[in-house]
Amino acid sequence: MQSASTVFLVRPVRFAFNAETAQSNYFQHAMAGLTDAAVQERAFAEFDAAVTTLQAKGVRVLVFDDTPEPPKPDAVFPNNWLTLHPDGTVLLYPMCAPNRRPERRSDILAALRKQFIIKEVVDFSARELEGKFLEGTGSILFDHVYGVAYACLSPRTDGALFAEVANRLNYRPIAFHAYDHGGHEIYHTNVMMCIGARFAVVCLESITDARERAAVTASLTATKHEIIEISLAQVAQFAGNMLTLQPANGPEMLVMSQSAFDVLTASQREMLGRYCELVTLSIPTIETIGGGSARCMLAEVFLPGV
Repeated sequence: MQSASTVFLVRPVRFAFNAETAQSNYFQHAMAGLTDAAVQERAFAEFDAAVTTLQAKGVRVLVFDDTPEPPKPDAVFPNNWLTLHPDGTVLLYPMCAPNRRPERRSDILAALRKQFIIKEVVDFSARELEGKFLEGTGSILFDHVYGVAYACLSPRTDGALFAEVANRLNYRPIAFHAYDHGGHEIYHTNVMMCIGARFAVVCLESITDARERAAVTASLTATKHEIIEISLAQVAQFAGNMLTLQPANGPEMLVMSQSAFDVLTASQREMLGRYCELVTLSIPTIETIGGGSARCMLAEVFLPGV
């Protein structure tokens, strides 16, 4: 299945602008005039409202509270440090920013073991010592149905390590380069691309190399995905940062932020609506300060139940 029915989220307790990640994430922006306490209060409110929305739509949502020490300003984005696979495999990933590495928590894995079968944990985090990084489903977009993995290369996504992980999971790797409107490498693939079972949202204009763009297009066409193009301006509002989920009852959903939904054209909304119910989360503080959006907050749980 392409879409998980269970996700886990991490409620932030020290959410803040992360100067370490801002070196490669040009989507992050400080919000002037807000105290740290005000930022945290807003992040709490946005997080809890997002959980409520997902649960009301029938998604199984597991919530883990962040730990206050050490401070982890990006703990709200757990999809970057692990992936949880249907065969019981868990992969742990190497993170670029040192202050994000404590987000990998053994207590969360222990809690998941109580509800799901974990047969093997494959830990790639030692690659941090080699300066090689690969940040989970931020870096990798998995087409689970056709066994293809996509990644735009950046300081956070090492090409050789991406190919190694894709091969380890028996996915065909497709790597490319993508750039934002300022000419910077886009830090995570899931900012400019979303894969559904039968459609793909992608900013093709961000892939400036014609051969790489053609390779991505050809792969998506071969796997029978309808390509729904978005612009760089829409990427800047997180229109590429979406995730399909399958509630236990009801139609498949496409989760996105309210800001992403607002910049979609009527035609794009209509095309996406053919495949999924569009569900929006209002997370402006988390998006602006964290530089990540709805998809980044959701760690999919494909593990088999106990």
